[in-house]
Amino acid sequence: MDTYWHLLGWGPEGWGANFAWGLLMTLQVSIVSYIVAVIFGFLGAAGKLSHHRSLRIIAGIYTTVVRSLPELLVILLLYFSVASGAERFLKYAGLVDAGFQFSPFWAAIIALAFVSGAFMTEVLRSAYLAVPPGQIEAAVSIGMRQRKILTRVVLPQMMRHAVPGMGNLWLSITKESAIISVLGSFSELLYTGYRAAASTKQYILFYGLTAVLFLLITLVSVFVISRIEKHLNRGHR
Repeated sequence: MDTYWHLLGWGPEGWGANFAWGLLMTLQVSIVSYIVAVIFGFLGAAGKLSHHRSLRIIAGIYTTVVRSLPELLVILLLYFSVASGAERFLKYAGLVDAGFQFSPFWAAIIALAFVSGAFMTEVLRSAYLAVPPGQIEAAVSIGMRQRKILTRVVLPQMMRHAVPGMGNLWLSITKESAIISVLGSFSELLYTGYRAAASTKQYILFYGLTAVLFLLITLVSVFVISRIEKHLNRGHR
């Protein structure tokens, strides 16, 4: 038992500080990726609901292709192909200096958010379609402006339908954040657990600790999501 506490300590031979940093990195990656994924989702949903055929086609290709391929494959393609190609183009165009390089952290964030954004698109599109069209027509008939219709009629009801799906995507992103460890030296939670277990041969201890920390993230997230759902559903059965 003393050996276990020694390994989990904050000293030079303990892994406590590493796990704290790994947990922080996982939360940081998850939160930022989720925010960017929501932006992708709103843009994709707007495209799929647009009256312009070209926008509907682009949004349809985006969601179909991304959801059809393995998530790791899409992230690797975006990280190693698109980001590298964009760097070469910017250097060739003279917009940046020869030493310019995209931040690996932000490149990983955008890649992860791009994948999750395809699923977020369908969640938001379905939530919008769940809003009774008669209420939008009534708002138009009394002279409400489009901005007020969006903020006072559409969004409040749309988010009530979207929160369960958006909550599931948040839980999914917290686990998918472990994927970025293959892109470089990102010491997120799972990679930290792997390093600790491989270095000490205490596989049960450190993989178990990793599982407990991921479970803790999930339990807290489920509680928060349930409170948000309860708040949005007040007045509804």
